[in-house]
Amino acid sequence: MLKSKNVFIIAEAGVNHNGKLSLAKELARKAKKAGADAVKFQTWITEDIIIPKTKKPIYQMNRNKKNNDQFNFAKKLELSFEEFVELKKFCKKTKITFLSTPDDVKSAKFLNKIQNIFKIGSPEFNNFFLIKEICKFNKLILLSTGLSSIKEISETINFLKRINFDIKKKLILMHCNSAYPTPYRDVNLLALPELKKKFNVEVGYSDHTNSDEVSIAAVALGAKVIEKHFTLNKKMDGPDHSTSLDYKEFSNLVKKIR
Repeated sequence: MLKSKNVFIIAEAGVNHNGKLSLAKELARKAKKAGADAVKFQTWITEDIIIPKTKKPIYQMNRNKKNNDQFNFAKKLELSFEEFVELKKFCKKTKITFLSTPDDVKSAKFLNKIQNIFKIGSPEFNNFFLIKEICKFNKLILLSTGLSSIKEISETINFLKRINFDIKKKLILMHCNSAYPTPYRDVNLLALPELKKKFNVEVGYSDHTNSDEVSIAAVALGAKVIEKHFTLNKKMDGPDHSTSLDYKEFSNLVKKIR
């Protein structure tokens, strides 16, 4: 599992670098300064995961109605494998753990060369093809449950058991609500102890609310990992900036959890 006995706090930079390596490095530097254990990005090959002319999801359209093309939008936010190698080196120099979520098998195999923990996002929760490939690396997996029912979670857990993945030592279920931002009435933090009890695994929380109180409550309920979106400026143009914490807010979150 994670080496530290403290809560493992991830600054979810995601695509808040807006497709620029320089901004990604600055996000890593500021995340370290704010007290985060890790900074996490997203890795994908646009051509492999999005059909051309696919429309943006509604929450993204509400923030930017200039362009409704999800393919071109994702392509502009995509960092190359070479840029991720440089970013990993920067994180190592900065002494913050580098993480990135793969959205396709090629990206997963690439990331296996440069990271020791894998985060699997909610949209891929029942993507058994991708999950099986990541399990082959035999590394710790943080698996988000957003959009999934208890039945679906059970199916994925049973799949992991069938392929002999050690869920007791190498899996953390990340309770998650995929609404951006998540209304307080839909947070359902009591899922944390329920998931831990039902599946006998460690749990964490991927927080999409507009505050830090929910993450703090999640820790009180047993979350070993907290993931929260992080940005350099909440007013920047991009899909996740407005629902992210800035440096001051993230620093306060870390202090409260510690």
